[in-house]
Amino acid sequence: MSDPREEASPADRPMTRREAARARRREAAVSTPPPVPPMPDVIPPKPPLPADPGLRLQDPVRAARAARAEFEHQVAHAREQFEEANERIKQRTGRDLILAILIGLTLGAVLVSTLVFLKWVFVVFALAASIFGTVELARAFQANGRRVDLVPQLVVGSAVVASGAVLGYALHWVMLFTAVVIVVIWRLIAQMVAKDGRMYGDVLRDVATGVFLQIYVPFLASLCLVLLRQEQGEWWVLAFIIVAVASDTGAYAAGISFGKHPMAPRISPKKTWEGFGGAVLAAVAAGVLLALFMLHIPWWCGIVFGVLILLSATIGDLGESMLKRDLGIKDMSSWLPGHGGVLDRLDSILLSTVPALALYYFFSPLVVS
Repeated sequence: MSDPREEASPADRPMTRREAARARRREAAVSTPPPVPPMPDVIPPKPPLPADPGLRLQDPVRAARAARAEFEHQVAHAREQFEEANERIKQRTGRDLILAILIGLTLGAVLVSTLVFLKWVFVVFALAASIFGTVELARAFQANGRRVDLVPQLVVGSAVVASGAVLGYALHWVMLFTAVVIVVIWRLIAQMVAKDGRMYGDVLRDVATGVFLQIYVPFLASLCLVLLRQEQGEWWVLAFIIVAVASDTGAYAAGISFGKHPMAPRISPKKTWEGFGGAVLAAVAAGVLLALFMLHIPWWCGIVFGVLILLSATIGDLGESMLKRDLGIKDMSSWLPGHGGVLDRLDSILLSTVPALALYYFFSPLVVS
């Protein structure tokens, strides 16, 4: 009888542990699908579309419009800031300072160019200033009730100014005397013709007003032309005008920065002693520099020149302020925006012609060649 284990086939024979493990590994290898590669985290961008020619043309236009809008915005902002600053200055000083500076620079350029290159043009310039100043002052007097004959004043005043440029000293004084006589006689005859019962005191005041007008505007302007006729006179004219302007500028800068103590509150409330101190420093400094580098005289002459021009300019400024207060006006006119009238700019210059001409005669022998 045979053994049953020997008769069994190899397929029916039980597997050992090692063979079972190998069979399980083969079955797992056959049943497991192949690994799937991981998906990328970032989705690739789409390819760019073909550019539209119309868009390429619109981009520069849009950029230009945006730049223009930004520029206009900046300009408007700067203008607003400028107007605010100018308004603050106007509230503090009572004048349009920016416009005043522009007009002053323009007049200064005309003054310097005519003095240095074309003296005869400066004569016309001085004559025009005298005419405008006479008209301003005559109208101010007339508005105050005083009778001033404007046409005779302009005619004889122009003759006085012209005589300073072409006539000698003696004839110049004769012309002034003749002008005063004509003005007086004209006013008296006009009053006799009027027969309006005007009091003698008023008539005398009208006559004195006419005489004052001739001396204050045309005669003092003519002294500037007398100085201009002298040897190197154009530099002396330019020098005393520079000192007068420098003292005015120094007074303004020091007064607006440090001014606390009024100098003459009843005449000119805005003028202060601090401003006068600034005017002294500016006038003396300008006088010394001009003496050394323009007039070629010793430095101490520049100090004297600066101090005397400063005093005459200050007296002229305060004198006109007192006159305007007496007449009840703020400015002589509004012909020069930011400045007022012509006389408002000439008040310190007209009276300074007297010491300037006198100092020329004293210091010209000391000129260093």
